[in-house]
Amino acid sequence: MNTDDPGAGGARRAALIGAGLTGSLLAIYLARRGWQVDVYERRADPRRVASAGGRSINLGLSARGLAALREVGLLDAVLRRCVPMRGRYVHAPDGTLAFQPYGTREGEVLHSILRNELVRLLLDEAQRHPQVRVHFGQNLVGLTPARGQAEFAGGQTVTADLIVGADGAYSTVRTVLERHGHVHTRLDVLEWGYKELTIPAADDGAARTPLHGLHVWPGGGDGLMVAHPNVEQSLTATMFLPLSTLAQLDTPETVAGFLDAGFPDTATLMPDRVAEWLEHPVGRLVTVRATPWRYADRVVLVGDAAHAVYPFYGQGMNSCFEDCSLLAGCLDRHPAALGAALAEYQRSRKCHTDVLADLSERNFVELRDRLRSPWFRLRKRADLVLHRAFGRAWLPLYTMISHRTIPYADALRRARRQDAALLTALVLVLGSATGLLTLLVR
Repeated sequence: MNTDDPGAGGARRAALIGAGLTGSLLAIYLARRGWQVDVYERRADPRRVASAGGRSINLGLSARGLAALREVGLLDAVLRRCVPMRGRYVHAPDGTLAFQPYGTREGEVLHSILRNELVRLLLDEAQRHPQVRVHFGQNLVGLTPARGQAEFAGGQTVTADLIVGADGAYSTVRTVLERHGHVHTRLDVLEWGYKELTIPAADDGAARTPLHGLHVWPGGGDGLMVAHPNVEQSLTATMFLPLSTLAQLDTPETVAGFLDAGFPDTATLMPDRVAEWLEHPVGRLVTVRATPWRYADRVVLVGDAAHAVYPFYGQGMNSCFEDCSLLAGCLDRHPAALGAALAEYQRSRKCHTDVLADLSERNFVELRDRLRSPWFRLRKRADLVLHRAFGRAWLPLYTMISHRTIPYADALRRARRQDAALLTALVLVLGSATGLLTLLVR
């Protein structure tokens, strides 16, 4: 598979490695700008093979992902396949639910969609563009970045103006660059893994639990479970546990005992919970921090290949989609200088995805340990009250991350300023009250 020289016929050529969410969306962005795009994927076409169950953490689309889909004209098509989530349903051990809204406005919701459903939709849309070709079963084995060449198993070589590593957290593109000293990667593996479970629709076709929210079972050190709703009235649940605990839950008796003790309502919500647990593999969770994201003005990393994060802020896919939008914008601003476009993309983006990684780690502790805390709920309620009272002058951090497109680091800086202002106001109020009481008792 030897291509012609890049740029033949006037159109620039891109070779995208990875046909998942990020690669498929970026193919659409580039095709709409006149690029000739070839996408290479090591796996089989997901539209032609049955989905392998057990590893699909559902996706929660928020403002950044929605904005990117709107830019390529796919927002309405995607939303038809989504279930809106207006907040969290927190499950107590006795089975009662407490609802915590995500925001104060109608549009401050997340949208749940099955990962495989969205991948298929994006692939279909990419291939509607005549300048996009997708090649499945192609394993990358080498790169010659200075010449814009990618080598695949079997001896095939392709040449392109731009090679994009969109091949996920365990990116082969990044690995090859790192092997030659061009990229340094810090990969943090969480000592927790996950199991996928299902809350099916009831026998009458209705949902077994309220559908329009993210369901959370905060079990502390004993586990954390979340469940996303699906359009057919089911929910896809993900149980997060320490790997040491997962290793011990390997018989029907130990699994049922563990779930009955810590998550008793799963007995009625999940009729197949034990069988699914034993059948489904353990998923792993990693954070990736790569430096740099580009090399030789011809190769660039995007999405999880550059900055995979833990799923606990719901921003992994959303930040990947935002990458596609921002990279496309950089290419627009530097149409004749590819190196300048890639440099601007990394310079303007990396500092923010580093912050997202920190926030995702922090939110893991919040979801696991704090959701049932009265003080935590009071602090969150105060944020919403201040947001409702002062509008844009006071934005909770979660609102800025999930319901706005404020860059991540800018959002964190603003949240810290707001926290400092709130603390100062409380000190002044308490000081005034103390002074008044002192005068009254004299």
